[in-house]
Amino acid sequence: MTALPRGETPGSPAADDDVVAPSPAVPAPSTGDEEHAPAGDAVEADGGSEATEEGGGDEATADAAGDGAATDAGDEAAPALSEAEAELAAQREFRERIEKRKAERKGPISAGAKLSGTAADLLAAVRAVESGEKPAAPFLDRPAPAPAPEPARPRTPEPAPAPRSAPPEALAATAAVLAEGGAPAALAGPATEVLGAQAAEALREDPWRLLAVPGVRPEQADGFARALLGAGCGPDDERRTAALIGLLLERAALRGHTAQDAETVRAALAGHAVTDPGAAVEHAVAEGVVLAFREGPEDPEPEAAEEPGAPADGPDDGPEPEPVRVLLGLDRYALAEESLADGLARLVNACEKDADWTEAASAAGSSSASELIRTVAAHGLVAHTGGEAARAEPAALITAARGLGLRALGATHSADGRHRLAGATGDPATAVTLAGLLSGTEGPGRDEEGALAVDLLVVLDAPQLDVETAAMLVESLADGTRLVLSGDPGVLGSAGAGRVFADVLAARTCPQIASRTPDPGPIGELVSGIGIGELNQVEAPGREVVIVPVRDAGEAVHRTVQLVADSVPRAIGVPSSDTQVITVGHGGSAGTRALNAALKQRLNPGPGRFGGFDPGDRVVHVPAPGRTVPAVVVSADAEGLHLDCEGTEVVVPQGRVESVVRHGWALSAHQAAGTRWPAVVVVLPGDAAQGLSRAWVYTAFGRGERHLSVVHGVDQALPRAVAQSPAQDRTTRLRDLLEAAAR
Repeated sequence: MTALPRGETPGSPAADDDVVAPSPAVPAPSTGDEEHAPAGDAVEADGGSEATEEGGGDEATADAAGDGAATDAGDEAAPALSEAEAELAAQREFRERIEKRKAERKGPISAGAKLSGTAADLLAAVRAVESGEKPAAPFLDRPAPAPAPEPARPRTPEPAPAPRSAPPEALAATAAVLAEGGAPAALAGPATEVLGAQAAEALREDPWRLLAVPGVRPEQADGFARALLGAGCGPDDERRTAALIGLLLERAALRGHTAQDAETVRAALAGHAVTDPGAAVEHAVAEGVVLAFREGPEDPEPEAAEEPGAPADGPDDGPEPEPVRVLLGLDRYALAEESLADGLARLVNACEKDADWTEAASAAGSSSASELIRTVAAHGLVAHTGGEAARAEPAALITAARGLGLRALGATHSADGRHRLAGATGDPATAVTLAGLLSGTEGPGRDEEGALAVDLLVVLDAPQLDVETAAMLVESLADGTRLVLSGDPGVLGSAGAGRVFADVLAARTCPQIASRTPDPGPIGELVSGIGIGELNQVEAPGREVVIVPVRDAGEAVHRTVQLVADSVPRAIGVPSSDTQVITVGHGGSAGTRALNAALKQRLNPGPGRFGGFDPGDRVVHVPAPGRTVPAVVVSADAEGLHLDCEGTEVVVPQGRVESVVRHGWALSAHQAAGTRWPAVVVVLPGDAAQGLSRAWVYTAFGRGERHLSVVHGVDQALPRAVAQSPAQDRTTRLRDLLEAAAR
């Protein structure tokens, strides 16, 4: 396999920027940046850690947990934040519906009858709950969701509701219990937010419910419990094991899993000093903390009775039956996957299949676009795959459908994607962001029945769909609506739980149209090779692709700043404001924090008087987990930090700046997904080798339109990562549910 193309660093003095052979790889220590408090009994106020990106799931953890603090429904009223508030209201409405559906479920959870051992015990526990023999009280009693506003058409942004804080007496009582257990009073607010006004009573009755508060670790909750319970506290306390299982599954969801193998959960419990993990899992299922599901072949049909006198069967030489495993999942993700599978099956069956779009297909600009139009005319659900250039095909489909009088719309992951789609169709009304569509701040609104007022919806950047958002979207589509999921299967997955697009493709329950439109230019050629596991040398006469070898992380930071501030603007003609840096992790000596600090010092130095920010700083605003909105700091006052988000003013209250605003000269690959820039600098320091994967490299290298510089310090770890076959890195149930619905 050939190495990356080599060349002179664009526009740099020869003495400083000559490209030489890469140095031997630096030993790859962990690039994690988890900020652990000292272990012990005392609980410390911990705002959560930020993990280094390691492939799809772990990078999602970093961005969803570290950067993706959700916008609370109780923030101060500000019209600029109404989109985030409306999105949260829509999420509450959806979760209220699935909770209602859960309450109406009467049949047993699907499970095989031929289980044995622990799996059989789990199944028996599930059925005992459903038959009423044992109560199934949820582990976390959250306040009932506020009713979402009645949908209107058209819908306009509304101010955010006034904050609703817990009563002072509830906060005081919770703080008193926390102090009694040696925990800081700062946790009183988060505890009452999660556990409700009765948080004090809940914590006194079950101290391990403190684990539901973000940032609290098991050893801290154990110390809190020992202080409250004394000798009555033990590692096998059922309250402790139930809380640990819930925590393990929540952490797995941050890595993208909607379920976990029961064996994996039992092994993790053993690591937390639980002496009988099997019994702990059984108890958690019986108490409704988690749901259990069987994954494996269906039970065979009973064989006919043998006739008298028939010869005995010989040895069974048939294949061994496939192993059966039990999966454990939280109800929110289980119900979302079931709702999504049901909704997709409904769209498949409810579509008008004899529509004639022949003339529109013939007028399309490419054979791939024509094929897509003809297929969508006859099917309610279609999957479309392709790279950046293939986005022209969904645009042609939308234009053709609108020409036929249909209400056709395209939804993208980012505002940049929306602008590119609008440019391709020539009509800004055809493109929205998915978040804006669901919140009602963009698009045609909803009809009198609450369904989105569309006949055809094309979702671009489909790999960025998490299962809860996808379920919410499909539930919002009326019968007869056509849905097209379009995206590049090679990019990193969603920041939230699930692998919706990959599961739809794997289930093969709907037509799949693969684009034959290649991405143009040297960058397109390079990225196309990475997609099939080859890191090829490409000709780049216009310095479209340049490699810059470095020896260590310090040199990587220095050369990155030089590229963004001087070399790329001078040699390529792309200003610093249009050049994006992408690196593997948030922490480390060449992570986003270190790079942003160095880039700010060079490009916009200042004292950081506004919570570390100055006017002119390039930042990202994260109004909800998984959503990254590029912005520029305008000013700050008593009202908060004023941002310019691509022409829209957003005011972030002072108390939220630290959690939802970050400097944005350097991003992670997950933050960059769905967006492209004229020039991109990808930074690969030596200690980032363990975080590389084919999907990561494919995503990062594909963000540049005109120019890609690779600050390369990982030696042979890069081609190894590209050559390694991608594996299913997330455990989900959606594929099985889709296949079962199609039978």
